[in-house]
Amino acid sequence: MEIEGQIVVVTGAASGIGKALAAAFAAAGAKSVVCADLNLPGAEETANQIGGVAIKADVSKEDDIAALIDRTETEVGPIGIFCSNAGILSIGGPETDNDIWQGMWEVNVMSHIWAARHVVPRMIERGGGYLLNTASAAGLLNQVGSMAYGVTKHAAVGAAEWLAFTYRDQGIGVSLLCPQAVRSEMTRGHEDGVASQDGMLEAEPVAEACLQAIRDETFLILPHPEVLGYMRNKTDNYDRWLGGMRKLNRFYGAAMTGTPE
Repeated sequence: MEIEGQIVVVTGAASGIGKALAAAFAAAGAKSVVCADLNLPGAEETANQIGGVAIKADVSKEDDIAALIDRTETEVGPIGIFCSNAGILSIGGPETDNDIWQGMWEVNVMSHIWAARHVVPRMIERGGGYLLNTASAAGLLNQVGSMAYGVTKHAAVGAAEWLAFTYRDQGIGVSLLCPQAVRSEMTRGHEDGVASQDGMLEAEPVAEACLQAIRDETFLILPHPEVLGYMRNKTDNYDRWLGGMRKLNRFYGAAMTGTPE
């Protein structure tokens, strides 16, 4: 899909990957970039830097996502590319509080579904559009130290797959971003965590990889190419892969949760 001339919405645009995406779309010739975030001053800062539009939105609420889409289409124009990028992380296992589980589910999974619910019919009526969903390598592999993150990111991967094979014949492209560690507010304090062992990337090259995937209409975006090998190891011998994850958990799980090794 051509990016030039498109109206783009990016959630989580106040910092990290979202901020880098907004800047990259603007530099690539997008007609307008709508920078959405719960942190409105942060979204405004991003928008001011690129000549975009800032809108406050809490992606854990369907009404906020619906309002974001309605306002964009009314005040800015028809959305060509919608980037469901916002995500949250929490440390812990089954003992994690139910409210945290619910929040992770709403932000990491349902926000993607609600966006599709409200924007895809409009895109289909216009003849096409594009969804960029940010998941994580944790959605393909898993996340040592955070059960809720691993589980919700797996669900985000499944949601993106479903959208891709269900709506492609109606002109809707889908790309799925699955990086390991990227420097952002989410990874602050976890610079030495398990996800950064193949290197912590800056957000800007990750954003550029996303734009190239949209141009090429490629589904899976792996800024850390090692992830593909890990996926193949997982499917080749599940038990051996689980053994490797146990080894990682012995060190990194204890480090993240503060529990004895």
